[in-house]
Formats: sequence, C-alpha cells, structure tokens
Amino acid sequence: MKVLRIGGVLTILTLLAACVTINIYFPAAQAEEAAERIVDDILGKKKQQEEQIRDEKKSSSLDQPLFRQIADRAVEFLIPSAHAAQPDFNASSPAIRKLQASMKERNSALTPYYDSGAVGFTRDAMIAVHDAAAIPLKERNKVQGLISSENSDRSALYRAIADANGHPEWEPEIRATFARTWVDKAAKGWWYQNAQGGWVQK
Repeated sequence: MKVLRIGGVLTILTLLAACVTINIYFPAAQAEEAAERIVDDILGKKKQQEEQIRDEKKSSSLDQPLFRQIADRAVEFLIPSAHAAQPDFNASSPAIRKLQASMKERNSALTPYYDSGAVGFTRDAMIAVHDAAAIPLKERNKVQGLISSENSDRSALYRAIADANGHPEWEPEIRATFARTWVDKAAKGWWYQNAQGGWVQK
C-alpha cells in the first residue's frame, strides 16, 4: 500500500514537472529590447543614438591607457556578450521589416501632429486624435488617413512579431510592451493616454 502511495505521488510530481517544462513564458525583457529597437528606428532615434554611442566610445578610448583597451578587448573575446545566453526572441522577419519601414516613412508626416498635440498615443499602443482643433480643416481627411494607415500597420506589426515567435497568444503582451515603449520614447510635449484612458502630456 505504501509503495502504491509513493508511486502515485511520484507520478503526480512527474506530471507537474512536465507541465512546468512545456509551459513557455512570455520573454518580457527580450520583447522590451526588441520594442525599443523598433520604436527608436521608426521615430528616427536610432541614428542619433548610434552617433552618440560612437562619439562616446571615441572619447572614452582616447582617455583610456593602451593596456586597459587591450584588456577590455581580451575580456570581450573570452567572455561572450550576455545577450548570447538570452532566450531567442524574433522581431526581424520580412513581414516585420516591411511594416517597420512603412511606419518609419509615415512618421515624418505624423510628427508635426504629435508636436502640435493634435495626435497622441493611446493606451492600447495605437494613435488617435487628441485635439481636433489643432488640425486645420483642410488637413483633417489627410490626418484621419494617416491615423488609419498607422493603426493598421501597428496591429499587423504586433501580430507579425507574435507569429514570428510561433506564439500568436503573445500578441496582447507584445501590444502592452509596445504601448509602454511608445510613451517612453515619445518626445517632450507629446500626448499619450494613461492606464485609465485620460490624456497626459509628457
């Protein structure tokens, strides 16, 4: 009887362990990094950051003694970057790149409306009219068209990222990650919706 009980307990523990192993958690940190890269590129911040990093590296390498530079490079060679050990999160399929390029191209037309407060970021990672009075009457149809196209691309982007990772059920988490990232990367003075749906100026 005792043997049967122990066997039953072991069976239950094995099944529980199998469930834990099969369950794949949403890689929040990797998704956030991917969202930051994509949003920076769309908003045109990627080039600025690359130039800033290049300038910082140049100035720091001039300040460092030669032996320190050699030691740093040796450490980098011997100990691969921590990113290599992180779970793979795919945010670079042909569909994603196409949507990203489309949004990047449209951003130059949308930026003046972000700047004026006419358009803002919504809490569900989309965009919407914040202040219709800030849009000249003759431009209203154009702005609605831009918003519609942008929102269509944004929805498709979040879905494409989820599909590229083989987890369509991750789409809500990806959307939530992008919602935070759009706000984080918004320029000062731009408008966005808080968690309750109220408009806030950054």
